Amino acid sequence: MKKVFAKKDIFTRYSGNPIITVYDIPYSANAVFNAGAIKYKNEYLLLLRVEDRQGKSHLTVARSSDGKTNWKIEKSPLIYPQPTVFIYEEFGCEDPRITYIPEDDYYYITYTAYSRYGPAVALARTKNFKKVEKMGLIYPPNNKDAVLFPEKINGRYAMLHRPVAGDIEHIWIAYSSDLIHWGNHEVVLVEKGGPWWDGFKVGAGAVPIKTQEGWLIIYHGVKMMPSGPIYRLGAALLDLENPAKVKKRCPEWLLSPQEVYERIGDVNNVVFTCGAIVEDSQIYLYYGAADSCIALAFAEIDQILSILIEGDLQTK
Repeated sequence: MKKVFAKKDIFTRYSGNPIITVYDIPYSANAVFNAGAIKYKNEYLLLLRVEDRQGKSHLTVARSSDGKTNWKIEKSPLIYPQPTVFIYEEFGCEDPRITYIPEDDYYYITYTAYSRYGPAVALARTKNFKKVEKMGLIYPPNNKDAVLFPEKINGRYAMLHRPVAGDIEHIWIAYSSDLIHWGNHEVVLVEKGGPWWDGFKVGAGAVPIKTQEGWLIIYHGVKMMPSGPIYRLGAALLDLENPAKVKKRCPEWLLSPQEVYERIGDVNNVVFTCGAIVEDSQIYLYYGAADSCIALAFAEIDQILSILIEGDLQTK
């Protein structure tokens, strides 16, 4: 079959985008974006980052029977800043990722705890998305974009995270036997520098997806332009047994800000994912658009894998 180089994004946007805006939030708020996503009791569940009108963020549950429409949003947050109890959240709780680990029978939530000391990584867990147990900080500032793998690897929990070292922001991996003490840190995916779409910085996105070819990760990459940063989404394939090893990395992005709701908002030119749900062979990718609303896009896993394995982009 003749290969055709892509001239458009591999992910196809849902025609009803954006699926959730601030006008859908049942209380006073400024914006909604960057939601964690998971299937729970035959419903699509999003954990929304909601920014209030003071500028701080909290995390609120939304549910839908089809993952696209009729979202039912809770009237109060599941996770919110409690600075008198946990000072490292005093400026907000941001960018959640949700991972279910069957062995533990818990839904784990990694999120950014933001305070005067900088952004840090916090962990919480729940069984029902009604009550949540905060487990505290697991990485100190400056660190963000942490996501837990959906199963143990060689008997240990594994997590992608993104520490900051001066102007350097690569994706790292760490391991733990108890979810509290983390070690064996290794660099996984580097910012490329130069003119690349992911040259300025990179960060983990949705929970890694296990495939026969390896762990499929959807990550964000940033290019700095004179007008400001552009956030796009790309893909890489990590080794199943040693996810610090990158088997393949797509040289081109898979989703970029093109629509008005992605181009114009509180932060222009941003598509940013914290969650994806796999239905059969299709990825439902939930992403924040321009830090102002939530949108949805679709792609076939096999198409992304073929792009990664064959080394260039194809469109159907």
